[in-house]
Amino acid sequence: MSNGEPLPPDELLESAADRLESDDLTLAENEAILRSISELTPVFEHDRSYFVLGSYDRGPIRRLALVTDRLNRRTDAYAFRMVDVRGEWSNGIQKFCLIADLVSFVVGVAEREPSDFLVEQGLLVGTEEYFAKSHVLKREYDEDEDKDDDDDEGDGGDFGWMQEGVFGLLEREGRLYRWNTEDDLVGAVAELP
Repeated sequence: MSNGEPLPPDELLESAADRLESDDLTLAENEAILRSISELTPVFEHDRSYFVLGSYDRGPIRRLALVTDRLNRRTDAYAFRMVDVRGEWSNGIQKFCLIADLVSFVVGVAEREPSDFLVEQGLLVGTEEYFAKSHVLKREYDEDEDKDDDDDEGDGGDFGWMQEGVFGLLEREGRLYRWNTEDDLVGAVAELP
């Protein structure tokens, strides 16, 4: 599935089943997770699928919706956010990994802290398969720019050094896209495969 090539559905489900079996889950937990994953049948019905990550704070979630909407306008593409996969999950990392296994691309929308997908960023660079399918839309801030009125939090500073390291790795691979305004964001989304 790396390089945007999806695995056949049978192989994907086998991979997800193997991951579930390796964890200590009850039968009820396994069934609930598989029910949640079954909601993702559009992933198998489209040539490209996008798992969109980012902050769910008031301003940023609007931009996540914008990215998801723009990707869903593409012919034979399906984009969604983690919150779109219902079900009770006691382990968010497990949820992330199972979903990331299924999709063609993982797209992060990074805004200054709290970006709310720091753990996922670590998983993206820590796993070769996830890194190969990851793209990040990084918001650039003007030096004198105050925090947006619609952002709930943020100190006006740059991203943390660990995030900047992730951005550097993605930039070397040509998978970091910079934006400042929502119009820029729409343009950056257009550059995604």
